[in-house]
Order: sequence, then C-alpha cells, then structure tokens
Amino acid sequence: MSATKERLEQLIARSTDIVVATDRRGTVVSYNDGASKILGYKSEEVLGHFVGQLYPDLEEAKRVMAAMRSPAYGGAGICETFRTTFLAKSGERIPVAISGTLLYDGAGQEDGTIGFAKDLREILKKDQLATCGEVAIGLSHEIRNPLAVILNQAELLERDIEQLAGESDCSVETERLDAIRREVARIAEAVERLGQIAAGDRYETIEYVGPTRMVDLGGGRARRHVPDPRLEGVRVLVVDDDGGLRQTLAEILEAEGCRVETAADGALALAEIEKGGIDVVLTDVVMPNMDGYELFTTVRKRWPHLPILMMTAFHYDKDHIIKRSRLEGLEGVIFKKPVDSERLRAALVEATGAKRKG
Repeated sequence: MSATKERLEQLIARSTDIVVATDRRGTVVSYNDGASKILGYKSEEVLGHFVGQLYPDLEEAKRVMAAMRSPAYGGAGICETFRTTFLAKSGERIPVAISGTLLYDGAGQEDGTIGFAKDLREILKKDQLATCGEVAIGLSHEIRNPLAVILNQAELLERDIEQLAGESDCSVETERLDAIRREVARIAEAVERLGQIAAGDRYETIEYVGPTRMVDLGGGRARRHVPDPRLEGVRVLVVDDDGGLRQTLAEILEAEGCRVETAADGALALAEIEKGGIDVVLTDVVMPNMDGYELFTTVRKRWPHLPILMMTAFHYDKDHIIKRSRLEGLEGVIFKKPVDSERLRAALVEATGAKRKG
C-alpha cells in the first residue's frame, strides 16, 4: 500500500495540471510542479500560506469552497470541472476548470481539500479561433452575394449604354464599368483568401470537385456583348434565396433570349418544375427549407434528364452539399459566386445542347 501511495504522490507531483491541497484552515499543504509552472509561484512561496492568494480575491476563493459543498456540481463534498480563475504571480488571470473534493478525517470531520485544475487558456483560444472561422465563412458568403449583384448590374448597365450609344463613343463609360469590375475582383480575391484561412485544411478541392469544373470569377476587360442565339427560348429556372441575385441573374439571362422563372428555395423550385417546360435549373447550394443537394437528388429521381447547374458563395462546403451531390451523379458546372456571365452562358449552352440536338 505504501508503495502505491508513494507512486500516486509522484504522479500528482509531476502532473502538468495544477494540483493543490489544503488543510481544514485553507492553508496550502501540497503544491505540485504543474502548479508552479503555470502560476509562477515556487513551492516555498505557497506552502504554508492561505490558498486565497491563488485567487483574484477572497470572494472567488469562497465561491469555489461553496461549490465543493453544494450538490449542484457533482454532489455534496465534490465539484466537477467548476470554472474559476487563478491569479498567477505575474498578475495574469488564468481561467481554469477545477475538479476537487473535501477530505475528511477518521471522525468524518472536514480535514481539508484537494483540487485538480486544468488551464483553459489554449482550449478557450481554440474555441475562439473556431468561432472566428465560422464567422469568417459566413461573412464570406454574405459578401459574395452582393458582389454578384453588383457585377450583374454592371453588365446590364453596359448593355444599356451600348444600346443607347449606338455608334457613339462610350469608351469613358466602359472604362468606369471596367474599374468597378476590377475593384469587385479585388474584393472577391480578399474574400477568397478569408475563406481559405477560415476553413484551414478542412477544404479539399480535389475531393469536392473531382471531374466537375469549378468556375471562379473571371477577370479582364469585358468584350462587347453579343447574345448567343442558341439560348433563344431556353427556359431557365433560377433558384436562390437572395432576392437581388435572383433578379439580376434573371435579367441577364432574359437579355440572352432565355425565358426565366425564379424560386427562393428548393421546395418552391419543385413546384415550378411540376408545371413543366423547364429546360435547365440553375440553383444555389445553401438555402433554407430545401438546399441544393435535396433539390438535386429529388430532380434526379423524378426528372432524370433535366440538367442542373450549381452555384455557391461559400469557399468551404461545410455541409458537404457539393460532395454529396457529386456522389449522387452531379456532372454540371459548380460556379463560385460572383458568377462570370460568359462562362454561365457557355455552361447553359452545353447543358441544353443535347435537348436542342434532339
């Protein structure tokens, strides 16, 4: 038994966590190496002193002792992972989680306490980073949709200028629109980097894309727009929960000669498809009520020959919607917002080509 007790004392002494024991008066009688390393006090500065010196104030020390006597934290006489704060010798406040118990003598009277405290700084830091990552991913998504609307409106405005100017010189106006595109591209690049940093090594392009093409924002000066006659009369269903993006995509496609229907989520999209006549579906990935994956799998079962193209504002597909859709047979282009309109036109022509040939 003595050998076992000696071994236990050695393990406690060498533990990397804080281990402190007190007598019935609150005087520190045991103070391990982990406590010395974390709190900065040497053993001789703590042993024989009141345990209250390890807390920011006496009230916090009393709060911990009250928790040990309360049945609310694991039972009377013990506490499990009770959150409190220690005060290091340097003055730093160190968040810890204490698991401790009251000690009793042979007569059943309180004889002291022993507590094991876990330094929470690294854990809390990782939690904060994880929260920041989630915020960054959400922010990336929220920025991409307005950027897509701005680019779509710029393209529509350029078409209006071309029509109104006729043979007149509109180079100044075109330069201004190009400046808008350049600045939007810079913002999109910054958002892309933000998404990469936030997602870290969880994002794997190969796994998500496979044979499917990922289309990013295109750069360079826009060429004078010429509608593609192959899109004349093609019925496109645009599905996105962002109203501004739905509207501008619809206007761009209508300018191509497409007939466009819109829906704010997958459930409403199915109702439109039920009416018949839709040639191709262009859908967002992340939506309320029914997301892009659920819409894709439902359409694939009920209308197996109806092509679907997907687009997303998220850099990191945290719900694996794209991956799951690809495993279910998705072969269409996956666009990353803002969507380049020329590449969208090419994808629509390709997606509806087989139908038109028939």
